[in-house]
Amino acid sequence: MEQRSSPRVKRDTYTPETLLAVAVEVFNERGYDGTSMEDLSRAAGISKSSIYHHVKGKEELLRLAISRALDGLSGILQEPRAVEGRAVDRLEHVTRRTAEVLMAELPYVTLLLRVRGNTDTERWAMERRREFDQQVSALLKAATADGDLRSNLDVRLATRLLFGMINSIVEWYRPGRSGAETSDEVADAVVRMAFAGLRG
Repeated sequence: MEQRSSPRVKRDTYTPETLLAVAVEVFNERGYDGTSMEDLSRAAGISKSSIYHHVKGKEELLRLAISRALDGLSGILQEPRAVEGRAVDRLEHVTRRTAEVLMAELPYVTLLLRVRGNTDTERWAMERRREFDQQVSALLKAATADGDLRSNLDVRLATRLLFGMINSIVEWYRPGRSGAETSDEVADAVVRMAFAGLRG
């Protein structure tokens, strides 16, 4: 008679990647501050010592998760279409890709957007987010100077509104839901609506 392996044995084969996915889910549900190592242990179905085999603790999991989101976003700015051509075309590319990365890395970006600066890792993340925002703001300013966007554009406000629209996607976008828009449809709508206002 074949003996079935127990769920616990199967779960003890957790990799750093699968453990991270569980941690992000719990952080998003309970909040980082409201999550204990016991919560993570219970959700993963493994002992706390097994978690410590992979990471030093809760904050390392947070840093790994946030790094995944930040690396995805900062990588956009290195893409050829983000560094070549007219500023307005680069801005449009960055806007589309930011929405795409947000949807592709939804749990990780959701967690990034919820950090409040309560730990060293959160403060580091917020600084990296500011750097990304500033580079997008510089593109907005350059596109305005080129005459490709409205001349009366308040760049600081426009940057906030642009990211406000993109970041709100985390609150309602659920991939695979019946009748839901595809990520391409959402990215197209973001670009269309944003640039209708920016161009005036």
